[in-house]
Amino acid sequence: MTHQGNTWEKEYRNPLLVTKNEDPQADTLRFFKFLKKAEKYRLEDRMILDLGCGTGRNANYLAEKGNDVIGIEISKTALNLAKERARDLGVEVDYRLGDIGEPYNIEGNSVDVILDVTSSNSLNEAGREIYLNEVNRVLKKGGYFFVRALCKDGNQNVKNLLKNNPGREYDTYVIKEIGLTERVFWPRWPWPHWQRVWLHPARSRGC
Repeated sequence: MTHQGNTWEKEYRNPLLVTKNEDPQADTLRFFKFLKKAEKYRLEDRMILDLGCGTGRNANYLAEKGNDVIGIEISKTALNLAKERARDLGVEVDYRLGDIGEPYNIEGNSVDVILDVTSSNSLNEAGREIYLNEVNRVLKKGGYFFVRALCKDGNQNVKNLLKNNPGREYDTYVIKEIGLTERVFWPRWPWPHWQRVWLHPARSRGC
């Protein structure tokens, strides 16, 4: 695991950025509501992949709704907490210690919904290419892909981060408090035409 795994492990052991909230973020809940109300899509009996699942706030919630959920997380501390919370809730989630910038051990065209809640921001350019290819490979045609990320378009906060704390790669910045490098999202990426991508621009970096 090469994509800043040590940095995230330190962060989950002594949190400065992540929160202890056990519920999905408001943005993610709005996406779930969109699926139900606008798309008439029931989040039940689905195969769901939570990329960078952290402490399981989305994965456990979706498992409670009757879905099969795979959660991939680079921090062992976060993953152990996610498993502990799942046991307390009486739900089963396939939690895996891994790097979302490396190939996934998941069958192609098998996942109904993929979540990326400010997780792929931590990938370098090479890891991001693998991530995009793997998402396209495992997501079913007509499946849904939710991405919450800091976006470059129309966000002065992001422009300030890029100007004042630039990283080594293009469109990256450094969170100096924890030594984490992140890349901003560019919404004009060439997504395959059959993918349903729900991009939610975050106004600030929140976990």
